[in-house]
Amino acid sequence: MTAQTHWQAWHEPYADETSPLSRRLRLVQQHIASWLDHRSGEGLTVVSACAGQGHDLIGVLASRADARRLHGTLLEYDAGNVAAAQAAADQAGLSNLVIKQADAGQLSSYVGAVPADLVLMVGVFGNISDADVKRSIAALPQLCAAGATVIWTRTRRAPDLTPTVRGWLRDAGFAEVEFHAPDDVRFSVGVHLFEGTPQPVNATGTIFTFLR
Repeated sequence: MTAQTHWQAWHEPYADETSPLSRRLRLVQQHIASWLDHRSGEGLTVVSACAGQGHDLIGVLASRADARRLHGTLLEYDAGNVAAAQAAADQAGLSNLVIKQADAGQLSSYVGAVPADLVLMVGVFGNISDADVKRSIAALPQLCAAGATVIWTRTRRAPDLTPTVRGWLRDAGFAEVEFHAPDDVRFSVGVHLFEGTPQPVNATGTIFTFLR
C-alpha cells in the first residue's frame, strides 16, 4: 500500500462539516455556482491551479444539469490526489473535465487550458512565498480570458498579506467583487473580475514554487 502523502492528508478535515476547511470550501462552491448562474451560453472554460482532489469544482458540477456548458482543466501535482479527482469526475459523469498531473507553478502546464473564463487559485497563495504570490498575480492576465473571474484563498495569519494581495490584484487589472474574512477563522476567500487585456502565455515561465 502506498503511504499517504502530506497533500492527501491535508484533505481529511473536509470530512468534518464544521471545520474551517469545509467552511472555506462551501464559500468557494457558492461562488462557482453563482458564477455559472450568471454566465449564459455554452463553451465556458475553467482552469484550477493546485486542484487537489477537485472538491470545489467537481462538487458543484456534479449536481448541476448544465455542467457540460463548462469545460475545464484541473492541474494537480500529487498522483494520489489526481487519482481521487479523476475518480470523482468519473463518478459524476464529468467527461468535460481534464484532470492533469502537472506542476501548476509552471506556465507550460496551462498551455491548451487557457485563456479561461474562470480561474481557481484555491489553496495556492497560502503555500508559496509572498514574492511568488505577487508573481502569480502578475501572471494572471496570461491565464484569463476577457472578463474572466478569479476565485482565490489565503490565510490571514499574521502578518496578514490579504490587503496587499487585493492591491496587487487591482494593479494587475482586477476589480474586487467579493472578499470574505470571517471573524472566527483565519481563512479568506476573494472573487475578482478581470477588466484588463488578456496576455499570451509565456510557456517558459515559472510563477510559484510550493514551500511545503
